Amino acid sequence: MKFLWISLCGLLFLSCGKSNASNGKKSWYIPDANSSWHWQLNGKIKMDVLADVYIVDLYDTPKSTIDTLHKEGKKVIAYFSAGSYESWREDAKRFSKSAIGAKMDGWDERWLDIRDPSIKSIMRDRIALAKKKGFDGVEADNVDGYTNKTGFKLSFNDQIKYNRFLSEEAHKNSLAIALKNDIDQIKDLEKYFDFAINEECHEFNECDKYQPFIKSKKAVFNAEYKKTNTKKVCLESKKLGLQTLFLPLELDGSFRIECK
Repeated sequence: MKFLWISLCGLLFLSCGKSNASNGKKSWYIPDANSSWHWQLNGKIKMDVLADVYIVDLYDTPKSTIDTLHKEGKKVIAYFSAGSYESWREDAKRFSKSAIGAKMDGWDERWLDIRDPSIKSIMRDRIALAKKKGFDGVEADNVDGYTNKTGFKLSFNDQIKYNRFLSEEAHKNSLAIALKNDIDQIKDLEKYFDFAINEECHEFNECDKYQPFIKSKKAVFNAEYKKTNTKKVCLESKKLGLQTLFLPLELDGSFRIECK
């Protein structure tokens, strides 16, 4: 039945999930709690995954790929980092040195001073680019700098204000937006975000904190990077109402195990 539904979505160009017209309240697509998903930020995008939602890189994904996925009835979400500096991005020269902070643990990125008005200007343009390329929503990464050693004195409220800003900008462009990780602010931010993306909530025993999203019947997409205890994790995910995948840390599409 699931395969038939996806096929019909592709053949008839239907929307899998809530649409801007059907919910009567929002002017943008919102994935429903049962939406299946595929997350790939590196490598050649696998186009044949049976998933309602694809999450791919904002810059590296050509519009032709987005258009093809749309023709197959899939929704496409744009990944970009909203809280870190990536030297290889095409807009990297726009970041002022004073807004670039400490190196991020484990990654070739640096934290940003999200209080700097110029950062907001850059993020506005990134969200506008997502709209221009035809994405249905955005995944703004690294939005929990206040809990990390950024090189700046970021407060809880600084992060709340910045994350709400990102939500408002996405919605101004009729785009959905995911709350990425930021576990400790879920209760404060759930109402501003359309769905959630988490990394390894089972590994860190944090999945229960997503109840505000679950109770609001919003999708919670969770990725686990260790292919261990898959049966146990999937049973727990089903019980909690999460859509969990086992994926490579590189998010290169080399494997994908879906909890069904």
